[in-house]
Amino acid sequence: MNTARSRQDAFTIERHGEVTVIVVSAAVELMDATLIDEAAELILAPLRSQECPLVVVDLTEVPYFGSIFLGLLLRCWKLASVKGGLMALVGVSDRARELLRVTSLDMVWPTYANRREAIEALEAD
Repeated sequence: MNTARSRQDAFTIERHGEVTVIVVSAAVELMDATLIDEAAELILAPLRSQECPLVVVDLTEVPYFGSIFLGLLLRCWKLASVKGGLMALVGVSDRARELLRVTSLDMVWPTYANRREAIEALEAD
């Protein structure tokens, strides 16, 4: 498996006005901790340069994720929070929603049915 290609296939970063949308593909389920750390640097770099990052993580293509990816979500959220920003999730599967409930992260990250709702909610705050 081509490492650089795997990272590129797993994440796409888009800008929608003031909101950064991180689109996650199902390839993230196959990534090990080393690749997640490398991917984290690619994802976190643009957030570091923003004053008050507004982040939407689109999980529509991800049926489930484990603790390694959960760690990446925590890193994104922590960076956004420290800088006065917000993070929301979109397209959370039932299995992933259960993981968030068990870890109580469903109380920390609001979830929305689609990107438009999430972007509008973050911009309104």
